[in-house]
Amino acid sequence: MELVQYIIMNTSLGMNKGKLCAQCAHAAVSVLEKANKELISEWKSEGMKKIVLKVSTTEELLELFEKVKRKLPCALITDAGRTQIEAGSKTCFACGPVEENEGQKYFSHLKLL
Repeated sequence: MELVQYIIMNTSLGMNKGKLCAQCAHAAVSVLEKANKELISEWKSEGMKKIVLKVSTTEELLELFEKVKRKLPCALITDAGRTQIEAGSKTCFACGPVEENEGQKYFSHLKLL
């Protein structure tokens, strides 16, 4: 069993690389509040594998988030609007850590960021 955290980024917002990285970090940390503590410990001991994927619209991000959050621990990130993008923009969500094959059921169709 290999544990992985999936991070799904919304590329439609035109965020620069620094903003994208900050939003990704927000998601990676936020989802840990919802994840199984034993899995988190195991995932940390394995090296904290992450897979960062992309969607091209906010609608696609939200549809996928709504589908996945019923089954797996997820955290959606909404921007405060202090820098590059409009307040309330949905930038990304993170899922897990979960077993990689479990995540693939939801994310295998997406491309790497």
